Amino acid sequence: MSGDILFEVAEKVATITLNRPERRNAFTLAMIDEWVSCLEECRARADIHTVLITGAGKAFCSGGDIDELMKQGQARTPQERKDELVGHVHSIPLTLDRMDKPVIVAINGAATGAGLDLALMCDLRYAASSARFAETYVKMALMPGAGGAFVLPRIVGRARALEMLWTGDFIDSEEAERIGLINKALPDEELMAHAHAMARRLADGPVQSIRSIKRAVRAGQNSDLATSLDYGALNYGVLASGEDHHEAVDAFLEKRAPDFKGGGS
Repeated sequence: MSGDILFEVAEKVATITLNRPERRNAFTLAMIDEWVSCLEECRARADIHTVLITGAGKAFCSGGDIDELMKQGQARTPQERKDELVGHVHSIPLTLDRMDKPVIVAINGAATGAGLDLALMCDLRYAASSARFAETYVKMALMPGAGGAFVLPRIVGRARALEMLWTGDFIDSEEAERIGLINKALPDEELMAHAHAMARRLADGPVQSIRSIKRAVRAGQNSDLATSLDYGALNYGVLASGEDHHEAVDAFLEKRAPDFKGGGS
């Protein structure tokens, strides 16, 4: 790898760190491809149960590198610009959408434009109190090209999403928590400890139950009630016959902590 993405695995948690702090972790196309490769490895490896994404330095991600992706791209045709997104950037949201494992993002600083959009595609979002958030496309006379127009209204509602997208104004962590953009704002020095603790908690939990819950929530957002109920009943039945469920019942009755063994990649 180039060093723009750091990847490490410890105790069933994979940590992906965006590592261009001198450019506020603005991504290049090569950096995006490395990020996708790390996510695909997380999907495939049975020893990885949870994924944690964060940024190095004072920013989380400022979106695409303005010099490479905008200034140098001005001579390219509309089709070539579209191909940049489809062939590279879109791989992040599409890979995350296929990821059954929990994905947590620790937003250590400013998250703007596509950097914010890619954070919003993760399952849980924790942010440092000093972090700020903005959908800055309009300031570049652009529109979201990485999925922001899809995911943002589903999180904060249509009116709030349009306000953020049309103004490009920053909001702070307190406001982001209030409107549901993030799960929780934390003192800067407590962010990573909190995110790691949640990652470990999920990694040590009943693997198939956690992944089935994520699949059910995702399926339920795109189906009617009857279909969702049927999906839930089917998978509930499968989980109820599994060893993790049996261990959970025994642990409850014996008044002890469960020791989950269920695996699966």
